[in-house]
Amino acid sequence: MHRHIWQKSSFSGNANNCLCVAATSDGRVHLRESDDPGVILTTGVDQFQALLGALRQQSAGGRR
Repeated sequence: MHRHIWQKSSFSGNANNCLCVAATSDGRVHLRESDDPGVILTTGVDQFQALLGALRQQSAGGRR
């Protein structure tokens, strides 16, 4: 099993229930919640960038 270097979302501040992200050299991105670290969602970089773009657009008030 690979050991990931997890980064906590800066949006989470000091909260305990935050989103953590880890990227691997093979182009995968792993997501997990800090309160349930055993559940990991894995996706590709392109899909993760699309998700971030959609969230930014929604946050700015735009709709798809």
